[in-house]
Amino acid sequence: MNYIDIIGTIGVTIVLLAYFLSILKIISPTSSIYYFMNFAGAALACYTSFLIQYFPFIILEGIWSSISFIALLKSVKQS
Repeated sequence: MNYIDIIGTIGVTIVLLAYFLSILKIISPTSSIYYFMNFAGAALACYTSFLIQYFPFIILEGIWSSISFIALLKSVKQS
């Protein structure tokens, strides 16, 4: 496994973990931690996609991380 594989694996693991934790009702899908996990995971996956120059996933993960970041800011602001 090289650097790119490790970063990508960490990113998608964070996103999947957030999803599983919300499905199992361990965290709320409207909680700050859920938004943060989605932002962090998607940002890492976007960075990895950039490194391998795979543009469809740069767009997907870039939008995903941007939306998650906005939701995180709103969530923190309401607290």
